[in-house]
Amino acid sequence: MSRHLGLTAADVEHCSPKFWSMMTDPICSLDIAMFTILAAHVGLTIGTLSRHLQRRPDLRPLVDRLLRFDTVGIYLLTERGHGLDAFNIETTATKTRDGFILHTPREEATKFMPASTPAFGIPKVALVNAKLIVDGQDRGARFFIVPICNEHEMYRGVISTRLPTRSGTNPLDFSITQFDNVHLPLTALVASDITDFALPERPLEAWWDEVWRIQLGTMAVPAPWINALKATAFIGGRYSMHRSIVGKNSNTPIISFRTQQWPVLNATAVAMVMDNWFPRSIKFTMADTTDHRVRHAMSVIVKATVCRHFQRCVPEMAERCGAQGTFEHNYMAKIENDGKGVIIAEGDILTLCIRLFSELLLGRYTVPMPLASSSLLAQHAWGLMEENTEMLRSLGDHRSESFNSLVLPQSQSVIEAIGHAMAYATAQEAKLPQPILDIYECSVIRQDPAWYSENVGLNRMTQRRREDAAVTTALPNLNAYLNALRIENYVSAPIVSDGGWKAYVALLPRYTGNATVDPQQVQQIQAVL
Repeated sequence: MSRHLGLTAADVEHCSPKFWSMMTDPICSLDIAMFTILAAHVGLTIGTLSRHLQRRPDLRPLVDRLLRFDTVGIYLLTERGHGLDAFNIETTATKTRDGFILHTPREEATKFMPASTPAFGIPKVALVNAKLIVDGQDRGARFFIVPICNEHEMYRGVISTRLPTRSGTNPLDFSITQFDNVHLPLTALVASDITDFALPERPLEAWWDEVWRIQLGTMAVPAPWINALKATAFIGGRYSMHRSIVGKNSNTPIISFRTQQWPVLNATAVAMVMDNWFPRSIKFTMADTTDHRVRHAMSVIVKATVCRHFQRCVPEMAERCGAQGTFEHNYMAKIENDGKGVIIAEGDILTLCIRLFSELLLGRYTVPMPLASSSLLAQHAWGLMEENTEMLRSLGDHRSESFNSLVLPQSQSVIEAIGHAMAYATAQEAKLPQPILDIYECSVIRQDPAWYSENVGLNRMTQRRREDAAVTTALPNLNAYLNALRIENYVSAPIVSDGGWKAYVALLPRYTGNATVDPQQVQQIQAVL
């Protein structure tokens, strides 16, 4: 896929349309292990190196190998004992006369999870984040280029411990990586000026500048889950249309039941709204704002909103497909397990939301929320922000135990609400079908029904009737909506059609034989019965 796209270093550095076409290609949702490799290899490794090429032409041969995929790039930032607190890593790169000594001081400092074994027969090189130690002084975390393995074995001093497979997911050699006094040349330092070892004036800001690709990665990693939502809606919808219950006088498709109609239409509406919102969010993040804080905020909002929609829609749709929904060949069970990995990729969703929510409440910057008067969902987002702003004002201190207990637990739900409002406004602007907008609105109201009852007068029965009206209006157009997802060519689940299922079963192992039953054994069984 990488060679097919023909990305350049400039495409990656500046996140060109070609870069985003890779991240959003529906094929990525078919193999999340492949996407995981691509996201780290292209987005993080090549991306980090790309901005230094002008002043570091010596890096060009390595970047060219990476672009050709002759070598796989991995990104070793997080440590086992620190998790998201990556600013306080312990891996050291100690300056020597002719280079650096890279070392893992203890088990807690091992780099956790990126795939670093030679198991798949391809050379790997890593960008390793480590504390630069000069004359015994910590000069801040920097990245270092470290060869990890060739096609057959690890390089001397690099130790990779392969982790067990994550249940029900596409296989990838996730690992724990450590370094035993590995010697690196001076050119291993990832910097435009490899002679600059000065202690940064603002260490935290300098660290964020080092890991600048993480913010873009936070925006990129939800992309496959939008296509996964589309595939799930398509599979569940088509299955529900041909799967029937046999009655006395006729066969009744299960889509005739409201309990089936809601999850199908909900997944369809969410997929259409997210698919419409994502490219517009990319445009805002990459072109319409220069404030890196707002750029990262938008990435967090998009990731939280898309991933939590995914986590609600996919299990519900899989369950409504009964036993068929539990099998790997029907996609949904596997993609649900794979989806759990993206929750922590490029930052755990809840932790990201906590930080963003706190900064928004403290007024450090703002994000472009739609007017409260534009929709119920916008009114909800503004209402939650005002409610928590008032609570913070009454508490007086965002570091107090009361803030920790009363405000922080609201972080994710408020960030999601902002995302819902943004996505809905974008869908309105794009003139998505009104029934789809209505279904999406009802889906979001379901997540906080008490607020809508208390603040805008939608009691439980009113909410139920609005949902009923939305489903009734949308249902006649379901087939057209499924076609509009443009995902059919990427769906291989055999249950989407009766013919597809029968063709699939014909390929499965079949056991027959010529054994006969021993009459004496039959008599023994009958005697027991």
